[in-house]
Amino acid sequence: MLEKTTRMNLLYDLYGELLTEKQQQYMEWYYRADLSLGEIAEEVHLSRQAVYDQLHRAETQLEHLEDKLKLLQKGNEREEALRKLEEWVRKVLPPGDPRYEELSSILDRLREKV
Repeated sequence: MLEKTTRMNLLYDLYGELLTEKQQQYMEWYYRADLSLGEIAEEVHLSRQAVYDQLHRAETQLEHLEDKLKLLQKGNEREEALRKLEEWVRKVLPPGDPRYEELSSILDRLREKV
């Protein structure tokens, strides 16, 4: 469940603005505030099934967007490439070498932009 929660939070960060306001609210309550389906249903005066259906639609839409746009996948691939490059820099240049510090700084700036 933790893996799904993490993935949904990442997808929501990327694509959440494309969901309806209701779906955004349910996603916030369920995945960020850790409210149960029953607690959300009570808050909005709907059945647990209706809340589940809304969440399921939102999750499906987020997965569909990721299937088409692949922003999460591309971000993960960039992060892996940066990690490998950083590992290579550590092997080739000793810490304290000005080139090492400069490349580390560049990698940090690239990581912030990803």
